[in-house]
Formats: sequence, C-alpha cells, structure tokens
Amino acid sequence: QLVESGGGLVQTGGSLTLSCTGSGDILNAYTINWGRRAPGKGREIVAEISWTHTSRYSDSAKGRFTISRASDKDVVYLQMNDLKPDDTGVYSCFALDRFNAPTAWGLGTQVTVSA
Repeated sequence: QLVESGGGLVQTGGSLTLSCTGSGDILNAYTINWGRRAPGKGREIVAEISWTHTSRYSDSAKGRFTISRASDKDVVYLQMNDLKPDDTGVYSCFALDRFNAPTAWGLGTQVTVSA
C-alpha cells in the first residue's frame, strides 16, 4: 500500500508539497496519479506521471502543480503552488499497471486552503 503525507492547512496563495511513499509499488508501477476528493464530490485526478517520467495535469492544476518521481526511490511528490480554496480535499495517490488498473493506493492526506 501507499502512504501519503504533507497535507495541512494553508492560506490562499500558499504552497504545499505532498509525498506518496510505497514499498516497491511505485518503482514497479506503470503510472502514478494524484487525485483529490472534495467534500460531496468524486475523486478528481489532478496529476499523473508515467514510468518514463512523462507527466500530465488537469486543467485546474496546470501551471500550479508539479508531479515528480525519483528513478531509484519509491516515492512520488506533488508540489502545489498558488493554492486556492477549490483545491481543498483529501489527496490520494494510486499506482497503476500498464492496463490502467490500480495495484496500490493510500488513504490520503487532507489539504485545506482557507480564503
């Protein structure tokens, strides 16, 4: 399973860096994604990175979030800048195989952005 950390309370315009740590699941994954679940809503994928380090972002995250992974460590980061109240939610990471099926995931870390 994966373990997320780094969440917290931040003011609008602030920054946070989230970490997703695994026990081999990340190094073996085809893709890792970060998603958030806002209260009363479904999980929205905000960023993903492939085993080739190719990254993609949602429109809401583009230009503000950066996903990265180390080639030799079982960890993926999500650097979030210029945070907005709409970014509030529980952020979780998923490891996916080449068929886009989840192989591991975490319980999430809470991010709260105050106005």
